[in-house]
Amino acid sequence: MQASTTAFKPRCAVDWSKDRIELLSTPEIVQLRLNAEKLRATDIAALCEEVLHARPKSGSKAGAKPSNSRRLVSRGTAFESRGVSLRDPRTSWSGVRKSDGMVVMNLWADSIQSKDGRCSCLLWAPNVDGSRPWSDQPAGKERREDCRLALERGVAEGLLVYGKHLEGRLPEDKALTVLGVDPATVLHFQVEQRGKEFWATWGKNTI
Repeated sequence: MQASTTAFKPRCAVDWSKDRIELLSTPEIVQLRLNAEKLRATDIAALCEEVLHARPKSGSKAGAKPSNSRRLVSRGTAFESRGVSLRDPRTSWSGVRKSDGMVVMNLWADSIQSKDGRCSCLLWAPNVDGSRPWSDQPAGKERREDCRLALERGVAEGLLVYGKHLEGRLPEDKALTVLGVDPATVLHFQVEQRGKEFWATWGKNTI
């Protein structure tokens, strides 16, 4: 699956400098590397690998930084651009497009993990000993049901949310800063159930 953004069209090595690649989000870099490998653009693939290797394996507290060229919008506007009407515009982080039943979810960009060419992001986990109270709130329960629906369908769409974490809180519940959603980057991923947790996965070997 490929994200629908022109940033994923490998061009010459002059265009794809290391500085430019560093402005991309982790999933965008993974997809760029995959495309570069298919086109045998080994120099671009090597730059992608170098940038990915330097990034932390999980989200950092500093907050992911989108490219300055991106126009970030509100969650509601981003979902509307994908044909989804949220159940609660204030709290919902996922929804279902009526036209085709596709599940569309917000993913906190800074929570995405990358390893061996694949990306993953925790979508929902149970509230164990008060560790994730958001999971028991209406928006959290809504997310869990949408995860189950996406698991049955085999594919879902993701929109990246940029901002900064708030210590001790899930970004879906409360963040220090929410910069907005990038409506131009749409991820296509599979949902996996790992025990009682639901994860989004995409990248290498994704059909």
